[in-house]
Amino acid sequence: MDKQRAKELVQRYNQELATAEEKALLENWYMQKSDDLHLEDNEIDFERIEREIRIGTLDRAGLNQHVVKTKRFKLWPRIAIAASLILTVGVGLLYFVNESDSFNSAGILANRNDIAPGSNKAILTLANGQKIVLTDAKNGELANENDAIIRKTGEGQLVYNGKTANATESVFNTIATPRGGQYSLILSDGTKVILNAASSLKYPTGFKGKDRIVELEGEGYFEVAHNKAKPFKVISKGQIVEVLGTHFNINSYSDEPSVKTTLLEGSVNVNGTLLKPNQQAILTTDSKINVTNVDGEDAVAWKDGLFKFDHTDMRTSMRQIARWYDVEVVYEGNVKDELFYGKIDRSYTLSEVLKVLKLGKVNFRIEGKKIIVMPQ
Repeated sequence: MDKQRAKELVQRYNQELATAEEKALLENWYMQKSDDLHLEDNEIDFERIEREIRIGTLDRAGLNQHVVKTKRFKLWPRIAIAASLILTVGVGLLYFVNESDSFNSAGILANRNDIAPGSNKAILTLANGQKIVLTDAKNGELANENDAIIRKTGEGQLVYNGKTANATESVFNTIATPRGGQYSLILSDGTKVILNAASSLKYPTGFKGKDRIVELEGEGYFEVAHNKAKPFKVISKGQIVEVLGTHFNINSYSDEPSVKTTLLEGSVNVNGTLLKPNQQAILTTDSKINVTNVDGEDAVAWKDGLFKFDHTDMRTSMRQIARWYDVEVVYEGNVKDELFYGKIDRSYTLSEVLKVLKLGKVNFRIEGKKIIVMPQ
């Protein structure tokens, strides 16, 4: 393969146009050559790589076509079109499908000990204190709160509608997801909210006064219905996010070191700091706001059914997994805080997810509902 063909191949990869064979060609070379970070163009033996792929290099490594292990690398100088190829200090992950029934003798756990992923479940608490387990509730009308009719749809979504403008006072409901659960709802003004695992939202059945105010704990994605005359405000862990109509995500878990508000569309004001689309406000423990440019879709990958790691450290990654699978994570020995990059489907069982993570410099042991993380 000549240099021009190599350049075209990298361009196709960076533009997400490469075929599976072309991707495997590049990724396998990076896996094989990752220890040498300064190769020149004429040192790249693509023909050899093609031959190795054809005879099953990935199969010999214990990987199939759905799993690709990568390490940190640098592109050769004159072909570095964009830095969008898979990069990682620890391990790179692509969409993963586990086709085997169980792990081999060096595996993490057997199927009988496997843990299913989270699902659509939550508890609704009405103004009078009554609790409704939404997972078990039948579809249709669940309650009538202050002229607001609360319904559960066939898609497993909570919807508020009714003539709440005539109500004399606001009454509040709370929806809470457990670890291993998520849920979506439509508020009385048409705003859509999706709650991640171990999260809760307190909100009025109908918005009175000059503002629309809700309170969030944990993580939630919001698509706010536009109303210029009545701003929408989200109160969460030391910050107030104010919007008119926009799409954004707030991560405010109590076990995270900071609160992250990520804007996808429109504009939001976070404690006086204005965000533009694809910007993230990070509220630190000393109440300072730092703004960084991000890919907004990464922050909401969870609502689309994905774990998305972008140089995410080990402990942050494991906290996400612990919430979704409702498990405890314990570290044993000198476990380095490796970085992860890539995507894993949240519909996979815990064993499938851990098998991918095991490609990094870590190992796992399962004890009931506990994951023991160990150095490899």
